[in-house]
Amino acid sequence: MDKCNYSEVPNVLDNNNCNSECEKKTNKEWKPFLKQLLICSGVWTSVFLYGLCVGAPTMFIPQIRREANDTSVITDDMASWLTSVYGFSGFPFVLILSMLTRFIGRKIPFIIAVLDTFAAFTVLYYSTNITHLLISEIMQGLFSASHIVITVMILTEYISPRYRGIFLTVKTATFYWGIWASNAIGTFFHWKKIPLFGMVCSLYTLITVMTWPESPYWLASRGRFEECATSHRALKGCDEESEKELEALITSQKEYIASCSNTKLTLKERLVEVIKTMKCKEFYKPTALSLTTGCLGVLCGKLVFAVYAIDILKKITNNESTAYIAMLILDGFTVLSMYGGCILAKYIKRRTLLLVASSMGVLFLFILSLYLYLIRLNVIVENVYVSISLLVAFSIAVSCGPMTMSISVYGELIPVRSRNLSVCLVALGGKLLIGFTLKLSPTLFKTFGLHGAFLTFGLLSLFIIVLLYKYLPETKDKTLQEIADSMISPKSKKTKVRVTSKLLTS
Repeated sequence: MDKCNYSEVPNVLDNNNCNSECEKKTNKEWKPFLKQLLICSGVWTSVFLYGLCVGAPTMFIPQIRREANDTSVITDDMASWLTSVYGFSGFPFVLILSMLTRFIGRKIPFIIAVLDTFAAFTVLYYSTNITHLLISEIMQGLFSASHIVITVMILTEYISPRYRGIFLTVKTATFYWGIWASNAIGTFFHWKKIPLFGMVCSLYTLITVMTWPESPYWLASRGRFEECATSHRALKGCDEESEKELEALITSQKEYIASCSNTKLTLKERLVEVIKTMKCKEFYKPTALSLTTGCLGVLCGKLVFAVYAIDILKKITNNESTAYIAMLILDGFTVLSMYGGCILAKYIKRRTLLLVASSMGVLFLFILSLYLYLIRLNVIVENVYVSISLLVAFSIAVSCGPMTMSISVYGELIPVRSRNLSVCLVALGGKLLIGFTLKLSPTLFKTFGLHGAFLTFGLLSLFIIVLLYKYLPETKDKTLQEIADSMISPKSKKTKVRVTSKLLTS
């Protein structure tokens, strides 16, 4: 729950200064777009860094084993920890970052996260033993947590609705671009070039973030409405659409402030308020849908296949050099398909694109599972080209669907009010899911084989798709406030109208 003890809320939308400010900026609509693009470039670079971090173990584990001429130098158990530990170490930072974004805004916590990844890449570059590698991956936990807690907030709060969808989808595509870059560097050069490249990219992100204003949504939640209006107009301009979004934001926060008690709550009373908030349909419905959509992005299997690409492709191709080439080809199709998904998201409804592409991905998972199982039974003879083609088809489908759209839908569904609590719950669930999925995947491969792993991910994805088909609303080209209002029950809407009437008459 955001702070709500304000005795008086200024009406920043009706002053003359605001009108003159808008008149000056009417003919400069391209400037807000460039400002948003600059902000997104910093966020995208940080997501690219996250991809470098996730892809690095795929490269340095086999290289270190090859240099030592001993696979036991990094055991299978340690390898699974190196590829998944950032998911577990990020768990406590979800809580910390959620608190920081509530009390000090979005900008400073993001700077802390970027400094963390710069330090982690520095440790990785100068590492001389396995302990150093593990410490570096643990340090990336804070940075990985920031990509669920902070970057989604930034992209949904700083960006206009007309650009928000495509900018969010580019975010996910850039993550896999980072994995591809990591794999390409590790294939042709020594793995220590990966952290060196990461350190350079971190500096660019730090430079861009210094030019950002604070989030207008956070400023409004703290009752700083004049600063909110200034920040909002600097980011999104003063056209009619932006002014309507600003008016809806400030009106909503005024209602929220008016509904809060002016007395200081005890800890017990705060806990009761949090429980009441979590029981509200306008909170638990978008939060549950955000978590479910995020689960689809993980359980479709693409992240697991990207992290363990070399091991999976070596089993399919029976040749290490062919496996590296196939990995780069798959990564290339993945990234290109994600940018294709970004273009499709501009013209096709979010819900339609997510469900159709995800269903196609599940279909290819089942085909791959059946194909590999028939090979195991010696019913058919394996053909490397057929195997790679099916993997490419699967990558294209999930890249246009859950991998591109899940983060976009998740970012748009998070409720405007109690935003930090919702993000915290989704992030905690997401970090645990990623950690356990990456840690247990090698065991899944060994126990059930590749065909069993494909079938497992296919069944899990199909179950989630059915849930989303039934409950997921459309979010395309809607403001965050409009999406939040669509989640409110009729009874709550009547209450909201009564509160608004009281505000207008007071």
